[in-house]
Amino acid sequence: MSGSAQAERIDLLRNAIAGCRICRDVPARGIGDRLAHEPRPVVVMSARAKVLIAGQAPGLRVHESGLPFNDASGDRLRQWLSVTREEFYDADRFAIVPMGFCFPGYDARGSDLPPRIECAPMWRRAVIDAMPQIELVLAIGAYAQGWHMAGRTQKTMTATVANWRAGFFVNEGPKVLALPHPSWRNSGWLKRNPWFEAEVLPVLRQHVDSLVR
Repeated sequence: MSGSAQAERIDLLRNAIAGCRICRDVPARGIGDRLAHEPRPVVVMSARAKVLIAGQAPGLRVHESGLPFNDASGDRLRQWLSVTREEFYDADRFAIVPMGFCFPGYDARGSDLPPRIECAPMWRRAVIDAMPQIELVLAIGAYAQGWHMAGRTQKTMTATVANWRAGFFVNEGPKVLALPHPSWRNSGWLKRNPWFEAEVLPVLRQHVDSLVR
């Protein structure tokens, strides 16, 4: 695919995603309620980025700003990657494609709901196929890991992250590195699993540095 053809394909997809209202207007059977608020898809596609950040779904602050990871979770993620805010939001360096493009709302306890199930079947394969130049996928959380590491996930997210070498040292396709969600709610997890910062983050930073700088 030529560069101009890829850019045109990405532009068409980006425009189509921006107008998507399937979770509000035609919700999946069995999911229950329609999305209660106006959808605002948040996705960064790129014809040049080598790193794809595959998260869960935007939070409220991201929904309001339209800027992915524009919150405390994003601050921690950028620290993990050892990149500046300017580098992180450079689409020539990072593509950012969550499993659900829109803020899903809150549950009864005030926590973010899971990504809407309509989104990935509708869009994800087309979006990923439009960016064949991606060399590293950062699969953040169980939903992204289940899609990008099909057949290689473990029984728990912790076990999947601990088994990170299974997705990183591959011979075909992009490397996939499983990460926990950088939410402040996972601070306890990081304390209980010091191997993540000691073993995984140095490899992550070295590889990201080689791809984005």
